Amino acid sequence: MKNKKGKNKVTLVCSECFSRNYTVNKSSGINKNLEFNKYCKNCNKVTLHKETK
Repeated sequence: MKNKKGKNKVTLVCSECFSRNYTVNKSSGINKNLEFNKYCKNCNKVTLHKETK
């Protein structure tokens, strides 16, 4: 899904429990997948969150 500024809305999934916790905006010119260390409320700790579709 694109918004007016040419950015795509992307969902981040936890790498341990696979819950979809966060949504972020990604520029359409970026080709690599996003990865962030974020807090997961299901795991109760900071885990790696990766981009999913």
